[in-house]
Amino acid sequence: MCEVKITVEDKNTRSNVRGCGLIILVLRTIFHGLSWSIHSFVTLYGIRVVFTVSEELMENPMISEMIKFTPLFLTNWNFLFQTCFLTLSLIYDVLEWLNKVDTNIATKIQYYRDVIFSGLVVPLTCFISSMFWIVFSIDRELVFPEVYDQIVPWWFNHCVHTNITIVVIIETLLQARRHPRDLKTEVIMNGTVGVAYAIVYYAIYFFAKRWLYAVFGIMTWWQVCLYQLLIWGSCFAFYFLQFPVNRLFHREEVPSLREIKDEKTGPPAEEDMDIDILHDSKLSPLVVKSWSLKYRSMRDQMENSRL
Repeated sequence: MCEVKITVEDKNTRSNVRGCGLIILVLRTIFHGLSWSIHSFVTLYGIRVVFTVSEELMENPMISEMIKFTPLFLTNWNFLFQTCFLTLSLIYDVLEWLNKVDTNIATKIQYYRDVIFSGLVVPLTCFISSMFWIVFSIDRELVFPEVYDQIVPWWFNHCVHTNITIVVIIETLLQARRHPRDLKTEVIMNGTVGVAYAIVYYAIYFFAKRWLYAVFGIMTWWQVCLYQLLIWGSCFAFYFLQFPVNRLFHREEVPSLREIKDEKTGPPAEEDMDIDILHDSKLSPLVVKSWSLKYRSMRDQMENSRL
């Protein structure tokens, strides 16, 4: 009787999890589609601004230099990374709806989606948004001079410096990424972009005789070096912090390879209980997940009892 009761409860649990997975997939698809549309619009609007600035405004050296160096701002790099991530996410969502997640193309899309998000989007977004608004609140002329308001509307500024954080937060809530997909690759990507960008703005200083960001202009060289270490250190800190933060919202156990296989053949043997766990995002949310550790412990006690 106990076995029958457990089987019925197990089927109900799986049904509830399957329903929750479908709701999450719907929410993810809507979120990715809406965010991708906004990012695409903002990108096209920014390109339009760059190519349609009046000659009168271009006479202002600050505006002229901003237009000239637009592709070199880290904000724009990060916005491009986010747009690539949202594009891959939206494509993968469509493949999930079509039940094509087991194809090679879906596996590759999912891999690049995850490493771009964890290795680039999260650390750069957290750094840019926090550092920009901190410096902006102290003296906006050091990071976003008031003269820029003549060509950059307030909503555009928030799209590239505020909404980017909202994207990261919502994605964290909707998708479990409790562990790195590819730690080595993600760390290398993070470090490579950090070093490459340092080369960019130091090269601009030495060849164009100006700092890309005015905040560097008020520092001595030893302060610049400390600030550079802060930039690199904070990016790596944000990278490693994202996983424990994600685990705060996604505590459910991920099914093992043996458990997925044994859904048809029966429960796993006791010696197979410690099998390696799959990566969080390798499975579609529509795949049935295993019982919680607490429930499985209760099940084992009941099955091993004399009743």
